Amino acid sequence: MEKLFHLKENGTTVRTEVVAGLTTFMTMAYIIALNPNLLTGFDVGSALWNGVFMATCLASALAMFCMAFLANKPFALAPGMGLNSFFAVVVANIAALTGMSYVASFQSALVIILIEGIVFIILSILNIREKIVDAIPLGVRLGIAPAIGLMLMNIGLGSNAGVYSETGGPFFVMRDFFGALTPSVAQSTMGSGYNTMVLQVATMFIGLFVIVLLAKRGVKGAVLLGMLAASVIYWAGSFALGNDPFASLATASFVPPFGDMMATTFFKFNFAGFLDIGWFTAITLVITFCMIDMFDTIGTLVGTASRAGMVDKDGNMPNMKEALLSDAIGTIAGACTGTSTVTTFVESASGVEAGGRTGLTALTTGVLFLACIFIAPLAAIIPAAATSAALIYVGVLMLMGLKNVNFDDMDQMVPVALMLIGMPVSSSIGHAIGLGLISYAVIKVFSGKAKEVSVLTYVISALFLLKFFLIV
Repeated sequence: MEKLFHLKENGTTVRTEVVAGLTTFMTMAYIIALNPNLLTGFDVGSALWNGVFMATCLASALAMFCMAFLANKPFALAPGMGLNSFFAVVVANIAALTGMSYVASFQSALVIILIEGIVFIILSILNIREKIVDAIPLGVRLGIAPAIGLMLMNIGLGSNAGVYSETGGPFFVMRDFFGALTPSVAQSTMGSGYNTMVLQVATMFIGLFVIVLLAKRGVKGAVLLGMLAASVIYWAGSFALGNDPFASLATASFVPPFGDMMATTFFKFNFAGFLDIGWFTAITLVITFCMIDMFDTIGTLVGTASRAGMVDKDGNMPNMKEALLSDAIGTIAGACTGTSTVTTFVESASGVEAGGRTGLTALTTGVLFLACIFIAPLAAIIPAAATSAALIYVGVLMLMGLKNVNFDDMDQMVPVALMLIGMPVSSSIGHAIGLGLISYAVIKVFSGKAKEVSVLTYVISALFLLKFFLIV
């Protein structure tokens, strides 16, 4: 282990890395079921759903093994949220445009992901993606980690733990519980889901405070222990409300659906269907996926590495090329097995906060994803409120990066402020970075300091302007 991951050099141990990997896994295990739900329109149990489920586990594990052994970094990868929703929209549009079945359209859209991955492999080998990272001004880089922190808190208090009832949904903690004028208004709005919401809120904040108190005492694995405590509280509360949180285990199947994956998604590229959508549409879709994924990945790597102290004085992370290459390999693996773009997950920050500093953290998370081919039903019983507690805690810690921003300098303050609001509202790290770069370039130009901005920064800003206003 020492020779592979240089644990002593990075100030960590096998135990710390394994705990960090388990922590990361628990905060992002939701993707294992959610990804096939989103990509198949919640067609649970269908051959396509089973194929995407298998692809999610396999492609994620392979990408994390690459991150572990090529880059020796603690970052986890899986099909990216936002990108998978966009992929599902693209599949539906292809079906409407060509008249093909959803499965055939899905297989056509996989070609886009394959091309994206190949493009990223080439850009990574040629160091172009690394040059793009270097082109991000230091002021913008300093704002990425705090902005990701707000995004994590928004996920934890919002989309990660929604409640449904006969009155509709999803209802969220911050918007619908704390945002209600009075408890009676919240109760009438959520109907029978109100009691579940109260349980979610209690679970979330008790878990958060357990994590904080353990961390203040210097307890190793505070995040993981807090999540476990929150899970126990939620399970006990569910029984008190007359619900069995383990009911799904009674009918769960632990047999991996290899046959369904082979029949629907494994190397099932529909090149003819891809060409039927038209060359202009095809090119714009590839560009869109590339831009969103590239800056989501760059933002996550830079932001999380900054929080962990894994960057130099100029904000550069060692082995960035290898980390980006791992991401590209993961995307190709996703296309070949049958899922949307695989990217570096922002939830990696939870493992980093638990002490993860090397590829052993990524390897641990990857092994757990691989194991989920057989034990997915067990991962599914981890309550969302427990993972929310970890996301909120890590988000708060990442806000500490704001102390490095010079708020007396408008050149730094305006881009950072836009990213702080842009990431949680748009739910896109890449789009928020785009806003930051555009504002930085515009301010410099009209302040008479155009020469301080690199040519590549101008090019990237121009591409984002095209992405926002012209690409359809």
